[in-house]
Amino acid sequence: MLSVSDYVGIRTSSARKQWRSISARSPVTAGRQVAFLPVETLACLAASLLVNHRKYGGTTAHKAEEPIPTLARLFQRPNSSILAKMANLDGSRRNGAKHEIEVAAHLLDIPGRLGAVYRVILTAARDVGIGPERLPDFLGIADSNAELLLLNQSKLDRADVEVTVQALSANWLESRTDLDERTTERLLVAAVRVGQPRFAREVLHNHGYRCVFCGLSVRLETGGAARMLVAGHIKAWRASSHAERLDARNGLAACPTHDIAFDTGLITVTGGLRIHLKHSLAAAVGRDPAIRAAFGRPPLADNLLLPAGALPPLSKYLIWHHQHVYGGAPSHAPAPDNDGPPDDVWTQEEE
Repeated sequence: MLSVSDYVGIRTSSARKQWRSISARSPVTAGRQVAFLPVETLACLAASLLVNHRKYGGTTAHKAEEPIPTLARLFQRPNSSILAKMANLDGSRRNGAKHEIEVAAHLLDIPGRLGAVYRVILTAARDVGIGPERLPDFLGIADSNAELLLLNQSKLDRADVEVTVQALSANWLESRTDLDERTTERLLVAAVRVGQPRFAREVLHNHGYRCVFCGLSVRLETGGAARMLVAGHIKAWRASSHAERLDARNGLAACPTHDIAFDTGLITVTGGLRIHLKHSLAAAVGRDPAIRAAFGRPPLADNLLLPAGALPPLSKYLIWHHQHVYGGAPSHAPAPDNDGPPDDVWTQEEE
């Protein structure tokens, strides 16, 4: 019987043996599938950093995004099997194995742990002839010394995480009586942290990897370049429901300067996607060259810079920001401390 150590302490030699077994596997056309090997489970856990399995049901599993289809082909399993394993790992399936939940909690608690294990299984796969065409380095760290970077972690403070965990833990302890309180807490903290990079990737992709306020474009997702753009929530994390926290239409891709200005209410966006400045900031632009270099027009655009086909932010989130952060009155024309003309009315999109 497998234990947590078979996963978190996996050795290259053991991983090689497992990959050879997978390469010799035949598709299962009927009956029960073979049990998942640790390398398969660990690959599914790594994929959970990129894909939210909850987006897909039994009838939509075939639409799952990469790397799910690639893993399914390699493992000779349907997409639905990969998604189900991901659900086991985050505890959302009641019949999921307890040791797998403990594996996820341990490896996601500190991203470097998962990064190290991921490198072991990718190296072992290459050793037995499984090349990038069959198993790509979908986290982009196996062939370099780059750390496993969970995007947007700086946007979450400890208090936000604690509030979320406290709100969810009671229900979890009721539904998963097989889990102790400490494991539940660690898993929920990990789930919160994993949700952020998935949210960030969706927002950055939706906005074409450029700041919607000034147009700064950064497509690299590793190293220092990954910190040049952040995906911030329009409606604050703590004030949002679980679904709203993961909604890409509740996010804006921005450079750090304009992200902080938006977070602190120095700028806002109204229903017509027009960018407005606080009166105090607009006045400072006129007298301070350094502030003008960041908040003059240009570089600040008149309206959000969204690529063709991008999903615009929902008005309900922009209204919340205007009310609770910027301090305006979003039910009618912009407040007097706004530098824009009073013709930018609010509209509510269909959801």
